[in-house]
Amino acid sequence: MRVDEIRHPERAGAGKPLDGVRVLAVEQMQALPYATQLLAHLGADVVKVEPPGRGDSGRLAQPALTDRDGRRVGATYLRNNLGKRSIAIDMKRAEGRALFERLVPHFDVVADNMRPGAMDALGLGPDAVAKLAPRAIYLAISGFGARGESPYRDWPAYAPVAEAMGGLYEPNRRGDAPPPVVVAGALGDIATALFGVIGVQAALRHRERTGLGQLVDVAMLDAMIAVSDMPPFLWSMGAPERWAAAGSIGICAAFRATDGFFVVAVFREHQLERLARAVGHPEWLEDARFATREGWAASTEPVVRPALEAWARDKTKLEAARELCALGVVAGPSNAAADLADDPHVRERDMLLEVPRPDGGRDLLVVGNPVKLSRVAEGPVGSFPGLGEHTDAVLRETLALGDGELARLRAEGVIG
Repeated sequence: MRVDEIRHPERAGAGKPLDGVRVLAVEQMQALPYATQLLAHLGADVVKVEPPGRGDSGRLAQPALTDRDGRRVGATYLRNNLGKRSIAIDMKRAEGRALFERLVPHFDVVADNMRPGAMDALGLGPDAVAKLAPRAIYLAISGFGARGESPYRDWPAYAPVAEAMGGLYEPNRRGDAPPPVVVAGALGDIATALFGVIGVQAALRHRERTGLGQLVDVAMLDAMIAVSDMPPFLWSMGAPERWAAAGSIGICAAFRATDGFFVVAVFREHQLERLARAVGHPEWLEDARFATREGWAASTEPVVRPALEAWARDKTKLEAARELCALGVVAGPSNAAADLADDPHVRERDMLLEVPRPDGGRDLLVVGNPVKLSRVAEGPVGSFPGLGEHTDAVLRETLALGDGELARLRAEGVIG
């Protein structure tokens, strides 16, 4: 679906659930920008605050393209900022901070994912915002929490660090080798963003009852503990921590087909029976090596792999997965980017949005909204904003600043 299209127009009459909600976000990189992009998909008016000149540090990512204003803009920015407006304010200047303070009472949600304590140091943190606008909700996303006594509170954090500290890597370590550090599609950022959106929604509902805003404090490490398969939980039950790793219990592995690989996940006895019969090896069911689920895992390479890959030698990865699923065995193709771009499920559910490139190249494919509502239309979606593209418009409509005042602030470097 192109960003300027609308799907299911019959659902558009009721509007979107967050219509009328305004979000003022001091954000960078991915965790908070993805959260506010999702809020924008759901109808919120998201105003992104960027420093003049440099902008969101996500603009510096690779690969990059040339924006309409001639600036280079990177992939991290491009994938996380659809449907927003950008204003450029120099928050290091007193007059820039004063502008931000004047904006705050006009917004329902103020959000930041800057270095811990950075907004407090500017006098614009959660406590200051609560005084300026008691009904405002403050969403703070950080590595280790905006409040409390975490010993890591002042540490910087990127997704792989939070993922490692949350226990996601260690179960996959083999022997004395280092654990594999795999940024799983920025899981640390995206999962944290989702908890941030949940928190904002809950705080908005709470405000309906009480009239009061509050701090929504989401730490990346907390989010990773929540989404991991809880190695501490397994450990507390007496199970070895290695059970949290894929392939340590049951059959969970990728197998070769004619055009790539398909993944099979078998964790229950009735699923093993179906797999064994599907690939022509019912004798596995009487084999002592398959007596336990740990035995299934140990037998995956020497026994299951040659049998399953022989069965799939004339099948594509999609055909193999389809046949196994028809028999009740959980399976699916291991997709590359081109597979996803051509996938009928992805097209049907508008999970890739075609965004025209400002430099005239091939359209970008940016992730769509995974939240589907039966009474809400899909699209249209605004493209990513240029740096400070909406500074004048937002300050005019929100603070009633005139042309002369805007020109003065720009000449003095307060806005961009």
